[in-house]
Amino acid sequence: MIMRVATFNVQNLRLRRLDGQDQLHGAWDSDAPEDKKMDPSDRRLTAELLTELKADVVALQEVFDLETLDYFHENFLLPAGAQPYPHRICVPGNDGRGLDVALISRPPISAMQSHASLTLTELDIDPPKGADPDLPLFRRDCLMVSIGPLTLFVCHFKSPYPDVSTAWTTRRLEALATRRLIERNFKNPTEGLWLILGDLNEPSVCGVGRQRAIEPLESGFAIDLMLRLPKKERWTYYDPHSGLYHCPDAILASPALAKLCSKAEPVVVRKGLGAEVSRFRGSRLAGIGRHRPHASDHAAVVVDFPEL
Repeated sequence: MIMRVATFNVQNLRLRRLDGQDQLHGAWDSDAPEDKKMDPSDRRLTAELLTELKADVVALQEVFDLETLDYFHENFLLPAGAQPYPHRICVPGNDGRGLDVALISRPPISAMQSHASLTLTELDIDPPKGADPDLPLFRRDCLMVSIGPLTLFVCHFKSPYPDVSTAWTTRRLEALATRRLIERNFKNPTEGLWLILGDLNEPSVCGVGRQRAIEPLESGFAIDLMLRLPKKERWTYYDPHSGLYHCPDAILASPALAKLCSKAEPVVVRKGLGAEVSRFRGSRLAGIGRHRPHASDHAAVVVDFPEL
């Protein structure tokens, strides 16, 4: 059985009521003024990209709530020609804007658990100086979902803004917590079939002498499937402010899963990015603008697991 799994940050997918009508917020961040007339075009492109992925399971980031996800599924995704995703999850997390992790699946979901309320104390992780060990530690959530033989940990870690140092500490704690959750759920984590996926927000440049914040997940614990791609292909996001390209979107496999699916190689799908992302020379979805309309400011990542 082949299972195709994808991750996609859909950039601020939120259902609003404007002038008595339901409308989805477009793929733009609320702290920067944008042309709202492009919102429906953005979301049609988001749906077209997801349809082209043909994924069995998609981990999503920046979804406001389940009502938003259901509305997008019925009014954009299905009309775009996608096969239905009967199983949809989006539970409240800790993001101050209400943007949560979510998941859509065609195969049945056998188990689901949110960890939005989890604390450092509960995981027996020493708090850094000044941190409250009894406050929720995940910036959004670490959503654990079991589908067939595979257990997914859907994450969206803290972005490196506005304070790079503080954000690094938050991401490091999120990485430690995700590892601890896996260690608690699998007697022998190296032999389990699990996958960490989502927007881990790790920048390409970490600063002189500083480890990557997500290093606890990378140093002999999980296998970064993005490393199976040529180095020049390992990017999923363009920052128009700095002009830099990053790979915040990740798929980290357990050693057993990576070995079982030794030929599984991620595909980065960039055709929904705006034309300003000049490094991408491939064809784009019809209607893409220089900055907007676009499907998202992130590319999607999809991978086939042929041995599941």
